Amino acid sequence: MGFFDRIGNLWKGFWSLWISDVENKNPEIVYEQAIDNRIKRHRDLKKAVGGIVYLRNKLTTELETKERELREVNAQLPVAVEAGDDEVALILLQKKNELDSGIETLKVELEKVSKQAEEAKESLVSFQGEIEKLRRERDQMLAKKATAEARIQIQETLDGLSTDADIKQLENVRENILKTQAQADVGTEIKGDSLDSRLKKIKEKTGDVTARSQLDELKRQMAARQGAAEGAGVKKTM
Repeated sequence: MGFFDRIGNLWKGFWSLWISDVENKNPEIVYEQAIDNRIKRHRDLKKAVGGIVYLRNKLTTELETKERELREVNAQLPVAVEAGDDEVALILLQKKNELDSGIETLKVELEKVSKQAEEAKESLVSFQGEIEKLRRERDQMLAKKATAEARIQIQETLDGLSTDADIKQLENVRENILKTQAQADVGTEIKGDSLDSRLKKIKEKTGDVTARSQLDELKRQMAARQGAAEGAGVKKTM
C-alpha cells in the first residue's frame, strides 16, 4: 500500500468518525436522511409499478381486441361456408387459428403481468407503511431523547446543589444574624457607659441631694416655729 493510499484511508477513517459523532449528536438528521431515502425509493418503486400496470392494461386491451376480432371471424365463417366461398372460408379459418393462438398467449402473459402488478402494488403499499412506521419511530425516539436530556439536565442541576454548600450558606446567614445582634447589644452597652449617661446620673443624684437638703431645712423651720409657739404659750400662763 502506497503513502497516498494510507493517507486516503486515514482521511476516510477520520471522516467516518466525524460523521458518526455528528450522527450521534443529531439523530434527527439520520432519521430525516433515512426517511428521504425511502421516499425516493418509494417514488422509483411507484414508477416501476406504474410500468407494470401500464403493460397489464395494454395486454388487456390487446386481448379484448383479439377476442372481438375472433367473434367477428366466428360470425363470418359459417356465412362463407354456406356461400360456397372456400377461399374466403380458408382465410377466415387461418385468421381464427391465429387469433386463438394469440389469445391464449395473451391470457398467459396477462395472468403473469396481472399477478406481478398486484404484488408490486402490495409492495408499494407495504413500503409506504414502512415509511410511516419510520416517521412514528423518529417522533418517538426524538421525544425519548428530549426527555432523557431533560432528566440529565435536572440531575446535573441537582448534583450541583450540594448539601454541604446549603449548610455552609445557612451557617453564614446564622453567623451574620448573630453578628448583627451583637452589634445591637454593643450599642446598648456603650450607651449605658456614655458621657451623657453619666452626666444624667450625676444630675439625678444632685437633684436628690438638693431635694433632701430642702426637706431637712423645711423640717428645721417647722420645728423652730413649733418651739417658738410653745414658748409663747408658757409665758401667757405665767
